[in-house]
Amino acid sequence: MKRIVIFASGSGTNAENLIKYFRNSDNASVIQVLTNNPHAKVLDRCKTLQVSALSFNTIALTKTNDVLNILKASNPDLIVLAGFLWKFPEFILDEFPNKVINVHPALLPKYGGKGMYGMHVHEAVVANKETETGITIHYVNEHYDEGAIIFQAKCEVAPTDIAADVAAKIHDLEMEHFPKVVEELLK
Repeated sequence: MKRIVIFASGSGTNAENLIKYFRNSDNASVIQVLTNNPHAKVLDRCKTLQVSALSFNTIALTKTNDVLNILKASNPDLIVLAGFLWKFPEFILDEFPNKVINVHPALLPKYGGKGMYGMHVHEAVVANKETETGITIHYVNEHYDEGAIIFQAKCEVAPTDIAADVAAKIHDLEMEHFPKVVEELLK
């Protein structure tokens, strides 16, 4: 059985989707969710779904081996960043080569980098009058949103769309594709 650990910072809809997707799988399961936000809604979702969840601070992630030791004890086959907003430390990436992935709400390399997440991305897409956008699932490296691309899915941006409309389309793409891509990676 393959083991998935998820990192999230906010509401946790992607985490919940992944947990539910793999709940009855014979191949993989989400064994733990870690968050940098002690008030994140993802913690409530995990409690409801009966999945282990922990919050940590920046020191535990970047200055000590606390989070690294949790990961080593969990022995994940894949670490999934699902709305996790902090840069992932290089020393953890070194311990789990090609085992850390992220979903980004745009077609990278467009609209990537520090500060480009959530509504910031969707507002930029609308402001620049893009005709399409989408999601990118990619490996995580030492730079924001620059790891090798694994998968992209596109959607149209209508001339009348506002950022909230784009956000809804992106959310639908994430719900549809993210679990399937994770499953393929684990095969």
